[in-house]
Amino acid sequence: MNYETLRFDLQEGVAAITLNRPETYNALTLQTLEELKAALKAIDRDRSARAVILTAEGKGFSSGADLNELSQNLTIDIGDYLRAGLNTLTTQMRTLEKPIIAAINGVAAGAGASLALAADYRLASDQAAFVFAAFVSIGLVPDAGGTYLLAQLVGPGKALELALLADSRNRLSAQDAAALGIVNRVVPHESLVAEARELAARLAQMPTRAIGLTKRAIYKSAERSLAEALEYEAQLQTAAFRTHDFHEGVAAFVEKRTPSFKGE
Repeated sequence: MNYETLRFDLQEGVAAITLNRPETYNALTLQTLEELKAALKAIDRDRSARAVILTAEGKGFSSGADLNELSQNLTIDIGDYLRAGLNTLTTQMRTLEKPIIAAINGVAAGAGASLALAADYRLASDQAAFVFAAFVSIGLVPDAGGTYLLAQLVGPGKALELALLADSRNRLSAQDAAALGIVNRVVPHESLVAEARELAARLAQMPTRAIGLTKRAIYKSAERSLAEALEYEAQLQTAAFRTHDFHEGVAAFVEKRTPSFKGE
């Protein structure tokens, strides 16, 4: 596919998606959403793609939905718009059985913040920031999974505070986001891409099927009782037990050598 609003490349098992509308702080148009969904679908189908980096060009990670585009389509059914676009994208990210690293290079606001939250690991530049109150400031509700994902990370009380108070205090710095558990790590801005690639390269050498099954189990655990989680773990472990990488891992342990995982 020819991408116009993002860049996509695949090298040594690492697929890199870079939002590329810096003049709009990478606002999400319908075209961008379609291209993101297509890129994730390609990654899902390509066995050589074993880890993903999602980042952006310019000063912003994403300013959220493109309000200029939305303002010209105020008669649309916004629920259908979400179901076909942002909601599908969020679901793709969480169900992709390959690890996704969000390398957050600047401000992530509104649906752009939700997009970052949908990743499995968030690496933030020390110049990054989050604006969760961007929705309520224009009379909307957080979407693209923002209500669910933020509450999962910080709890309902803090999520409400971040989502409702649209003032300067809620432009959450990368350091404060890390303290709340919203991002995993903060790095100097100039080393963000290198750090993300190093982490992705490490993940790409790991047993991809086991990573995918672990993602599935952990995300499902938020919706299940302990008894249900135990049974689901047993089912997923059965699948993992049959993989090439499990047998390679055991053989390498017994033979006291470094395993060579193939993602199978």
